[in-house]
Amino acid sequence: MSSERVILFNKPYGVLSQFTDKGTEGSPRPTLSGFIDEKGFYPAGRLDRDSEGLMVLTDSGPLQARISNPKYKLEKTYLVQVEGTPDEAALAALRRGVALKDGMTRPARADQVDAPDDLWPRDPPVRFRKTVPEAWLRITISEGRNRQVRRMTAHVGLPTLRLIRLQVGDWQLNQLRPGAWRFASATGA
Repeated sequence: MSSERVILFNKPYGVLSQFTDKGTEGSPRPTLSGFIDEKGFYPAGRLDRDSEGLMVLTDSGPLQARISNPKYKLEKTYLVQVEGTPDEAALAALRRGVALKDGMTRPARADQVDAPDDLWPRDPPVRFRKTVPEAWLRITISEGRNRQVRRMTAHVGLPTLRLIRLQVGDWQLNQLRPGAWRFASATGA
C-alpha cells in the first residue's frame, strides 16, 4: 500500500495557492490554510489567484515532483471563458502551439464548448459587456508556464475572462464545490 496521500481541492477565485501569505499587501489574502487543516500537505503545482478549480495537494515529495515538473508532461484541462468568438484559425493556432515571449508552447487540445449550465457563480462576477460576445473553450495543456493559458488565449485574440481547472492528470474536479476538498487516490483513479 502506498503511503502517498492526495487531497483534491476546488480553489475559489481570489485564494492564493499556498498556505501562507508572503505578499506585501496591507491585509492578509485568503490562502489554502483557510480551507485545509490537514498537516504535511503541499500543493503540487500552482493555480493563479484569479483562477479557480482543481488543485492537487500531497504529502509526498516524489509525487509532488511528478505532478508539477513539466518534464513529466502531465496534462491539465481548463474550462476557459473568453472575450470574443473563436474562429477555426484561433483554435488551430492553440492546437499547434503559439509563440509566447518565453518560447513556443507545446501543442494543446482546444475546442469551443457550450456554456456550462452547472457552474457556480464567481465572486466577484465576470465583467459583462453587451457589445462584446463571449465564448467557452476547453483547453488541455501538457506544461505549466506562468499564466500560460491566459497568455495563449490572448495571443490568438481571445482574452480570458474566467479560468477554471477541471483536471490534472487523472484527477478530476467533478462535483467538488468551491472551497471544498476531499482525499483521493495517489494514482488519480
